[in-house]
Amino acid sequence: PLRYPATCIFKGSGESEKYQYIIHGGKTPNNELSDKIYVMSVVCKNNKKVTFRCTEKDLVGDVPEARYGHSIDVVYSRGKSVGVLFGGRAYIPPAQRTTEKWNSVADCLPHVFLLDFEFGCSTAYILPELQDGLSFHVSIARNDTIYILGGHSLANNVRPANLYRIRVDLPLGSPAVNCTVLPGGISVSSAILTQTNKDEFVIVGGYQLENQKRMVCNIVSFEDNKIAIREMETPDWTPDIKHSKIWFD
Repeated sequence: PLRYPATCIFKGSGESEKYQYIIHGGKTPNNELSDKIYVMSVVCKNNKKVTFRCTEKDLVGDVPEARYGHSIDVVYSRGKSVGVLFGGRAYIPPAQRTTEKWNSVADCLPHVFLLDFEFGCSTAYILPELQDGLSFHVSIARNDTIYILGGHSLANNVRPANLYRIRVDLPLGSPAVNCTVLPGGISVSSAILTQTNKDEFVIVGGYQLENQKRMVCNIVSFEDNKIAIREMETPDWTPDIKHSKIWFD
């Protein structure tokens, strides 16, 4: 029972492989943060009834701390796959806690974690282009690349117009991870990302300021491995959406 964990879909390399869902982090109903990682898969479908199996996956190495508001995706390179985890918020270290600030959170360090689901290994990478810990950003995975858009930096309370491209190469030896800062980013946090076709995504909702909802929508499209972000026609929002301070209850 977690609240706003990070979730992604993992597809095996073979045609007969089934989809799996990777779930990491989040808050429990007791307001505790989780560092657990789960793998959920469909066991069988019988008479329109779907049975799921959810198992906990242990990690060794640079294990990501318990967090929420982060992203997890899967990239594919040279016939192999790996999970990519980035961003989020965590409770401040126990040594810095006081009675008044016991549940205070801070940005996680801007490390990129590669998760090997087969062997249960986790490795952290420090990339100079990523200077701030970001939470509630938008992430898009395509082949061997992750695109990070927007996000909220709790340290300075800004939502910078970020657009990062993180590329992962999986040769026989150690993985290679590099990051490129791209122009044309958007300022957004806590938005919903929906894929409309193979090369197109839609970003809906979110916030551009602390108490200002983002009423515009964007189309993110890919062509020849280049990303383009443009505004789309704004829906006719209902009065409840227009005047509420939050998007969803």
